[in-house]
Amino acid sequence: MNTTLNYSPNFNVKKRRVKQIKFVIFHYTGMRRENDAIKKLTSKKSKVSCHYLIKNNGKILILVPELYIAWHAGISFWKKYKLINKFSIGIELSNPGHEHNYKKFPKKQINSLIKLSKYLIRKYKIKPSFFLGHSDIAVDRKKDPGEKFPWKYLSKKKIGLWHDLNQNFIKKKRNVELKKNDKLKFFKNLAKIGYPKIKFIYETKYTKLITKAFQRRFRQELINGIIDLECLLISNNIAKKIK
Repeated sequence: MNTTLNYSPNFNVKKRRVKQIKFVIFHYTGMRRENDAIKKLTSKKSKVSCHYLIKNNGKILILVPELYIAWHAGISFWKKYKLINKFSIGIELSNPGHEHNYKKFPKKQINSLIKLSKYLIRKYKIKPSFFLGHSDIAVDRKKDPGEKFPWKYLSKKKIGLWHDLNQNFIKKKRNVELKKNDKLKFFKNLAKIGYPKIKFIYETKYTKLITKAFQRRFRQELINGIIDLECLLISNNIAKKIK
């Protein structure tokens, strides 16, 4: 795996223990120009960073050594973990994001991501379910890496989870309305997967944000914040994979 050093000053100076590293978090840079994103992530003024950045051509930059805490996740939650920076490796992928003509991730970039992820799995024993997107751990703030990120493809490499339901079957369940008890089951599934636990009474702005985060990850064709039968079936399937 070829890498290039391009260090950022934005990290905690105290080293963490290897055992603390549980997660890998995927981001997109969300800037029009790749070089501008690199400048931002390596500028002291920005106060943001990551451990690795993967360029469009597949080249991997090391910005922060793995045993130091990079500043990539911000306020974040997953399962019992809070402030995910402390427990994670952050990987940025060069991509303009939703605000700047969001595009598919190039094949060379994803191939490099797979190599890097497999290296991290070997080194830190990262579980497939602990490869997450920024939008998973910050549902009310973030959309990245977004619905064009190839989670289904990566899951075949044990990088992240995906459902194993028949696509044609579940698509027929799209837009089928649910009763309240089914919606309660949906959010119970999401809490088991790792999303924030909520006491569902009726749909609110926040429940829609959680639903959109789930859809952006597991039902990428339609992200509308509406819980339908397709979403419930997918959540049932994913929840069963969580040990």
